[in-house]
Amino acid sequence: MGALERELRVDGFMAIAGTDEVGRGCLAGPVVAAAVILGAESVLPRLDDSKRLSAAERASLSCRIIASARAVAVGVVEPPTIDRINILVASKMAMRHAVEALELRPDALLTDAVYLDELMIPQLPIVRGDSRSVSIAAASVVAKVYRDSLMESYHAIYPQYDFINNVGYGTANHCKALEEYGPSPIHRRGFRGVIDQRPLFG
Repeated sequence: MGALERELRVDGFMAIAGTDEVGRGCLAGPVVAAAVILGAESVLPRLDDSKRLSAAERASLSCRIIASARAVAVGVVEPPTIDRINILVASKMAMRHAVEALELRPDALLTDAVYLDELMIPQLPIVRGDSRSVSIAAASVVAKVYRDSLMESYHAIYPQYDFINNVGYGTANHCKALEEYGPSPIHRRGFRGVIDQRPLFG
């Protein structure tokens, strides 16, 4: 998975960032992105697209990524903004915020098939990038662990939606809870399955 990064280093790029987002298809909670700059010497066995890893594997890898990376940052866009600007724009905004928050400015950026127009950095959008680039995969893992932890904290506030198990995705139990209780303040009011439900929380 590090072949793209090795090729870019041969071409003179030394601070290569990968970025990815999670939570685009959720009915509740923010969309979260991470940006990661790995060192050339970074060794992360079993690193893969976060969707192919267990929760325990993601947690372990996220700790190792944060400990060994040259720079790591997270960007978060909340549901009201998602509803106002749409989820695709919000996902790009989260990625841009993550990249801009890096303590080390990248000289190249690898993305998962999107282009971030407002960033003046050479970019390489890669289809299925989270399974082809070690930097994007690392960002995917960090973003997933961060967002899952956030949704677990929301579970303590709104236990009826079972966020600890569905992390905001439209599972059968989540949809049933929406029918019974209506949307919470962290639900995306513009999403199908949410917009038609009566609000319980004003």
